[in-house]
Amino acid sequence: MRSTLESIWTWAAIVVLIVLWLPLLAVIRVFDRDPARYRTGRWFRRLGMAMTKVNPAWQTEITGETIDDPRRPYVVVSNHLSSADIPIISCLPWEMKWVAKAELFKVPVSGWMMRLAGDIPVDRKDKKSRARVLVTAKQYLQDRCSVMFFPEGTRSRDGRLHRFSDGAFRLAIKAQAPVLPLVLDGTRETLPKNSWKFGTARVKLKVLPPVSTAGLTAADTAALREQVRGAIITQLAAWRGVSPDTIDATIPAGKDQDPAKTPAPAGA
Repeated sequence: MRSTLESIWTWAAIVVLIVLWLPLLAVIRVFDRDPARYRTGRWFRRLGMAMTKVNPAWQTEITGETIDDPRRPYVVVSNHLSSADIPIISCLPWEMKWVAKAELFKVPVSGWMMRLAGDIPVDRKDKKSRARVLVTAKQYLQDRCSVMFFPEGTRSRDGRLHRFSDGAFRLAIKAQAPVLPLVLDGTRETLPKNSWKFGTARVKLKVLPPVSTAGLTAADTAALREQVRGAIITQLAAWRGVSPDTIDATIPAGKDQDPAKTPAPAGA
């Protein structure tokens, strides 16, 4: 009964926040003269932060590197487990433009706000669309605003880390911008599949050290990609108390294995 009432409260609060935020964001956008729409985007992320805070079922822990200069541009990459990843990552105290499926921009209200904030739509089936994403993202980096990618392309259904696409890493090398890896865990339990009720979850978000791209060329794309992916795997394995091979989805999992549900040892 308690979880039902908490979920009803949370959904009601989220709806109210979204309805109130749209006109607020539209007004901010009118006066935002920054070429990166930095202030508009930052206020949009604050909506995600508010959505996280009104949910009594979520406990969020953010650790890792501190970004002293929010206008230092990074190519930010993260693993992807759930739709809850977006409001959780939005709690980070700097702005970044998100590369997201073009379909999301067509959703009333939330899609309108994504456009106001300057997020970047991509149609993964269209090569021209993918090329435009990199051009737009590079311009944001030049305008001193970070960009955010989920290089797996979609959320992980089994909690393991799947193959990364090259786009974010090609961009980082071309723009000579450092890659900033994020690691998330616990969000698979935030909204269980086929349920409208929020699950009780302890969510962890860690900012790993930036990876320099200084002096790298296009030939180094694969090595950079695997270096970053390996760092994320290592952190997930440490949190879950399992071997890195268990996390890596390019290595066949054991029978009935679900590494995301493997309990971590005390103190992990």
